Amino acid sequence: MRPNSPIKFFAGTNSMYLAEKIAKAFGNELGRTHVLRFADGEFQPHYEESVRGCTVFIIQSTFPPADNLLELLLLIDAAKRASAYKIVAVMPYFGYARQDRKDKPRAAIGAKLVANLLTAAGVDRVMTMDLHADQLQGFFDVPVDHLYASSLFVPYLKSQELPNLTIAAPDMGGTKRANAYSRFMNTEMVIGYKLRKKANVVEDIKVIGELKNKDVVIVDDMIDTAGTICLAADMMMQEGANSVRVCATHPVLSGESYERIDASSIQEVIVTDTIPVSEKKNKIRVISVAELFADVINKVYNYESISSNFIQ
Repeated sequence: MRPNSPIKFFAGTNSMYLAEKIAKAFGNELGRTHVLRFADGEFQPHYEESVRGCTVFIIQSTFPPADNLLELLLLIDAAKRASAYKIVAVMPYFGYARQDRKDKPRAAIGAKLVANLLTAAGVDRVMTMDLHADQLQGFFDVPVDHLYASSLFVPYLKSQELPNLTIAAPDMGGTKRANAYSRFMNTEMVIGYKLRKKANVVEDIKVIGELKNKDVVIVDDMIDTAGTICLAADMMMQEGANSVRVCATHPVLSGESYERIDASSIQEVIVTDTIPVSEKKNKIRVISVAELFADVINKVYNYESISSNFIQ
């Protein structure tokens, strides 16, 4: 970012709700864009104000449908062609992050493809939160600011003053994240082991660790169908846990997830607003990431360290 380069915020259509909060927390107004839509479904976004010589932050989570990703790419391309000085893609939720490796023959690595598309479109920097795997940052040849929702969840959990707090990893892949929480909060940790027969369907789950009389908090990067989480919570209660809560950064919440959560033993599901929650149920609590992103954007723009924003 060059000194005195004007800063402007813009947003994709389905992330407008969050972009407005980020811009307000930063102290700016959201820039004006318009999306021209054709009868066949094709669309063309454009800026309704000059971005020449500006540092442009484009805020868009790339949750389904794929139009959200395409709109972000088109906005990046439009800013580049309009002579923006720097273009930063702010992606609170990085879609396709689960496709981070070739786990079966003839499979695509979607996360790498998305990284290539963003670079080809002309992005200079990417800002995101709680990637499915930290190593996804290596897919990019531009700087990546990877934020953690733990800086929001930990203060909330501390405010609950749970007497026998224990952190749980829902599966083996989440042990690093759960271990970071347990070390920071000086608590015990348990690990779940799940057996899948196909994607999004869990056949069985076991937990390694002590559950008796514990107030368990399951931490994960996202909650999708809620099948694993609800199965784990019910099993933990059967094993003698006092209560089970869930901290999941990205509320994908597809299919019958709301109904599963309501019918489960889960006491509370704490999520962020990286993805809009279509229905607010009694068990779901939303913590906004707006102030965190605004603070990090300010530090990045002014060449300041952002390490103080990390708990993990």
